[in-house]
Amino acid sequence: MEYFSQPWPWYIAGPLIALVMFLLIYMGRQFGMSSNLRTICTMCGAGKTAGFFDFDWKSQRWNLVVVVGAVIGGFIGAFLLTNDPAVDINPETISTLNELGFSSAGDAYLPAELFSIDALTEIKSLTILIIGGILIGFGARYAGGCTSGHAISGLSNLQLPSLIAVIGFFIGGLFMIHVLFPIIF
Repeated sequence: MEYFSQPWPWYIAGPLIALVMFLLIYMGRQFGMSSNLRTICTMCGAGKTAGFFDFDWKSQRWNLVVVVGAVIGGFIGAFLLTNDPAVDINPETISTLNELGFSSAGDAYLPAELFSIDALTEIKSLTILIIGGILIGFGARYAGGCTSGHAISGLSNLQLPSLIAVIGFFIGGLFMIHVLFPIIF
């Protein structure tokens, strides 16, 4: 059981992801998490008010299983296979985050300053989460998919738009963490 309490090395996880992608390509399917939001909105009747949601959501039921699997897998990983919830990150990064006001840096995967129940009562944290959610939603729609869809599925299919999107995601992430993040905090 000790083996499963540590992150799997790349030579185990990578081939497993490649196997899943091979199976999806073989079956003519494309993976992506943001497409599930579209499916859920369509299931709830959004197709009656917006043409984007007017499609046969039943053809995407298989992808909803991915969401359920991600939730169950995350729960198992966090609560059954993790001995220590601390994140193994560079001490300099922890120091920098502490200077920015994140005292929980390195102690958990999600900083309590943003993701605890108490943070939802603070206007700054709530504003950051709402604006971030809107930008992520807009970006995923504008790019025609999310990071998982483009980086895993799109690149596996050798799609040039996915390569461009992934490069954009990385540039945006670097800009956010090195320029905007210090300004916000």
